[in-house]
Amino acid sequence: QVQLVESGGGLVQAGGSLRPSCAASGRTVSSYAMGWFRQAPGKKREFVAAISWSGGSTYRADSVKGRFTISRDNAKNTVYLQMNSLKPEDTAVYYCAALHESRILYSGTYYAQENYDYWGQGTQVTVSS
Repeated sequence: QVQLVESGGGLVQAGGSLRPSCAASGRTVSSYAMGWFRQAPGKKREFVAAISWSGGSTYRADSVKGRFTISRDNAKNTVYLQMNSLKPEDTAVYYCAALHESRILYSGTYYAQENYDYWGQGTQVTVSS
C-alpha cells in the first residue's frame, strides 16, 4: 500500500506561481513513478506531468510545457510540481498518483491515468484573472 497526501495548492493571480507537493508513505515508495493529474469543473481528469522512479525521466502535457516542472526527492518521499506563469485555465483540483515501475512498458504508460495504482485526495489550485 502507498498513501499519498497532496498539499500546497491555493489561490494565486494569473502569472503567479505555486508549488504543490505530494508526500508518499508506504512500502518501497522509491519503486514507483509519480504523476500529477488535474480535473477542472465539468471536465475529465487529464494528465499534467510524470516522473520516473529515479527522477531521470520526466513527461509533461503540451499545455504545461515551459511552465510546469515535476521533480522528486526520494530521501523525503516527496514529489513536487513547480507551476509558473499560471493561467486561469490551470484552475483545477490537482491529484498525484503512483505507478509501480514494473508496469511501465514504454513512455506512453505514464500518460494514462488507468495505469496508476494509488491516488491522493487532491489539492485545489485556483488562478484568478
